[in-house]
Amino acid sequence: MRMLLVEDNEDLGDAVNRHLRNAGHSVEWVRTGELALESAACERFDAMILDLTLPGRDGLSVISQLRREKSAIPILVVTARSEIDDKISLLDQGADDYLVKPFDLRELDARLRALLRRPAGQTTSVTVAGGLTLDLAGHTVSVEGSPVELGRREFRLLEIFLARKGTVVPKERLMAQLFSFDEAVSTNALELYVSRLRRKLEGSGVEIVTVRGIGYVARVRDAT
Repeated sequence: MRMLLVEDNEDLGDAVNRHLRNAGHSVEWVRTGELALESAACERFDAMILDLTLPGRDGLSVISQLRREKSAIPILVVTARSEIDDKISLLDQGADDYLVKPFDLRELDARLRALLRRPAGQTTSVTVAGGLTLDLAGHTVSVEGSPVELGRREFRLLEIFLARKGTVVPKERLMAQLFSFDEAVSTNALELYVSRLRRKLEGSGVEIVTVRGIGYVARVRDAT
């Protein structure tokens, strides 16, 4: 989805940034606590990946400020602190989860999936809509039991639509989630992905309907 990565270590930040982008997420990478707060105030993000040890304003201060301002952004803290008291303090101050360095990027993926399921009320990584099954953990899609091959951005687009079934998703929101700020793309690219996705979902019972001048809405046709 749309991620805010706050990490001042160039090697780790670059690895996480590339990994998330390769998985189809849109990422804004900043390196200080001050820039993290500025970005969170200006843009809507689905999750924040936050290092605790930052130049200037540290991660705990960022968490405290966001929660004082009633921000509900899910925060996954990356920390070298492994003591239980440190972990309890993190959660009590408003972090949603934490990863202790060094960590496997597959665990980062799993913890982010868990955070992103909560707002949609999901309890597993599998979503079923009509004859369509989407498995976020396995990164697979099937229609009536038959596998469907989706590109990474087609997959993320489907994920967004299913998380917001029946709700109109503006084109601007989709553009922000699918593409990063440094990518020069137009809405034509988004329309192309939607068109491809529609073709691949034929027979699933899931419709992606254009709401002229606004965006798109996913609906599940009644089987009857």
